[in-house]
Amino acid sequence: MTLEACARIVEKGDPDRFLAAMAAPVEARRVLFPLYAFNVEVTRAPWVTEEPMIAEMRLQWWRDALEEIAEGRPVRKHEVTTALAQVLDAEGAQALDRLVAARRWDVYKDAFEDEGHFQEYLQATSGELMWQAARALGAQDFARETITDYGAAVGLSRYLGAVAALEGLGRVPLVDGRREAVVKLAQDALINAGAASVAYKTIPTAARAALMEGWQAAPVLNQIKRQPQRVQEGAVGLSEFRKKARLLRWSLTMPLF
Repeated sequence: MTLEACARIVEKGDPDRFLAAMAAPVEARRVLFPLYAFNVEVTRAPWVTEEPMIAEMRLQWWRDALEEIAEGRPVRKHEVTTALAQVLDAEGAQALDRLVAARRWDVYKDAFEDEGHFQEYLQATSGELMWQAARALGAQDFARETITDYGAAVGLSRYLGAVAALEGLGRVPLVDGRREAVVKLAQDALINAGAASVAYKTIPTAARAALMEGWQAAPVLNQIKRQPQRVQEGAVGLSEFRKKARLLRWSLTMPLF
């Protein structure tokens, strides 16, 4: 039942990852849904309150839960933590603490310190999530950098789609919001996606399911590269028809482009 609960959380809070998980093999879903549900809970923790202290406490709750898993202690009762404890080993739990810590940026309205800080945020959130999913499904350490970079690229494609909404909330989402800077972000992310398209063939078949969540990334990044004004306009994204058609193709062949 905890797996079903995790699936419901993902379906409601992260529908694109839900579709990706449903397109993956059934056995892979046992790993993907707990990880994605954990990510939903952590991602929304800073946004359910305007009180920074309460948001920090919510994030700390998840960091404490990960510590319990890492140390092999009984994990606190929660539909996500129970399922997560069955998926993560000590290394994975310790690594995901990086993801929770990075989400502290979402609590406040401060800008990123510099481009390095922004890239670390993407690496620690979307990048680390994808790597831990792939690792739990059998990927070896030689693929860590490529998969983490690809996860960050996928995260960037989503993040740029949210820039207009973040600005509407009084946030400063980009270090440099000029069109040429946005184009450069998309171009660099596409390079990482290209590297992953080669590397994915070298990882176990089961682990490739962790990359499924990136099925929209390349066309979205190409869209931004060609029309960077879409970021400020809040008009980033694919049509529903194109999304579904591309996901179907990925579920059969899993190309990255």
